[in-house]
Amino acid sequence: MKRGRDQEENRDRAVRPDLPPPDADVTPPAVAAAELPAAFANDIDGFIGFLELERGLSPRTVEGYESDLRQCARFLARKGVRGWPAVEPAQLSDWIYTLSEEEFAVSSLARKLTALRTFARYLMRERLCDRDFTELLVGPKLVRKIPGTLSPGEVGRLLAAPAGGDAYALRDRAMLELFYASGLRVSELAGLTLQQIDLDHGFVRVFGKGSKERVVPVGTKARAALATYLAAGRRFFVKPRTGSQFFLSERGTAISRKMLWVLIKKYAQLAGITKPVKPHLLRHSFATHLLSGGADLRAIQEMLGHATIGTTQIYTAVTPDRRITEHEKYHPRNRDGKLSRDGMLPRRCARQ
Repeated sequence: MKRGRDQEENRDRAVRPDLPPPDADVTPPAVAAAELPAAFANDIDGFIGFLELERGLSPRTVEGYESDLRQCARFLARKGVRGWPAVEPAQLSDWIYTLSEEEFAVSSLARKLTALRTFARYLMRERLCDRDFTELLVGPKLVRKIPGTLSPGEVGRLLAAPAGGDAYALRDRAMLELFYASGLRVSELAGLTLQQIDLDHGFVRVFGKGSKERVVPVGTKARAALATYLAAGRRFFVKPRTGSQFFLSERGTAISRKMLWVLIKKYAQLAGITKPVKPHLLRHSFATHLLSGGADLRAIQEMLGHATIGTTQIYTAVTPDRRITEHEKYHPRNRDGKLSRDGMLPRRCARQ
């Protein structure tokens, strides 16, 4: 079993010799570090249980919160703090300043503060702390970056990169087609099961952040690629203990997020794409190309699984041509200034 696993990982690592070996320790530093004092660790453990059982957050989000809190606790313990009730805002400010000096990204600092604030509210609600030690903290200003995208031509080359008819090519082609056709997050695609995909009706049922369910359409070409993989590719990866996971590794288990990242990098190089290509870039391209083609922003929000329309609106900055087209199409001064017979603007324009 291990031999087969190593063969697959070595095959897919051919274009990424800089990656750690398959048996390397990839445990997050926060988890691999020395044990925390019980005064810190016990409250963090209780909070993690609360997130998993009552908040229904995704395992990845919970893992991130735990890592951030343990990192903060180690800093506080080194400063002589004996437990969470004794924490002072100034000490937390020192922690954030130290992280910024270590050149952590602003988005990472903002996430760590979010974890800490959520944790502080939990401690107060459970009466483990009598004050919110994060109340006076001021976080870094988060400037939202305009997402990068692939051009339609680059996407076409990327999707065509898995050449051949062997099981690996069928699997990888189906993954890339579904990535671009549905705009799934990498964790959502890696965790797909047979029951979530309805090829007859052309949709996939996804459980995203916070276990929220959404239904996303699957395009014609993606449906064809998925059907071919199911009929002629997936069975070659099936092992006695294989479950209902849709995309399988050579071990017969669900393909990992890490391997998806490696495969996309590999095919981007084969396609001659020089810009950095990550799984999320296909998600950005999905949304941007839909918007450029005239899709409704609310519909894109639902397909992406964004909680608020504000998150989706970032894609409008990527498609200025569409705004120009909309202006030319609907603004009354672009319609020869003609008014209707009753002296009003045409009804279609009046609603804008």
